[in-house]
Amino acid sequence: QVQLVESGGGSVQAGGSLRLSCAASGVTYSNYYMGWFRQAPGKEREGVATVYTFSSSTFYADSVKGRFTISRDNAQNTLYLQMNSLKPEDTAMYYCATSRSTGYSSRPLAMFIYDYWGRGTQVTVSS
Repeated sequence: QVQLVESGGGSVQAGGSLRLSCAASGVTYSNYYMGWFRQAPGKEREGVATVYTFSSSTFYADSVKGRFTISRDNAQNTLYLQMNSLKPEDTAMYYCATSRSTGYSSRPLAMFIYDYWGRGTQVTVSS
């Protein structure tokens, strides 16, 4: 069974930085999507940044391009999200997620691709 545990959330002033981590266990396949989603109160969950492990291709929401960077460690058992130049509109619960083994998707930021989810870590950006 796949298990995902997020950490690194907290409170920061606008313009600051945070680094989120996701520790993954139980992943026995090689070709899958993994990434970060976020959900603010009263809004739908949205894809923030994802990566396809087969090609190492990365994908970002337009709202975070140039500010956020998704990466994995050498063993590929930990996923990171480096968040710079944070804005109040980045405030949300951030979730780590992985798909099952799958081929290429034309919608790598779509929620329906992902089957396993962490419990989330809160990010709050104040002005």
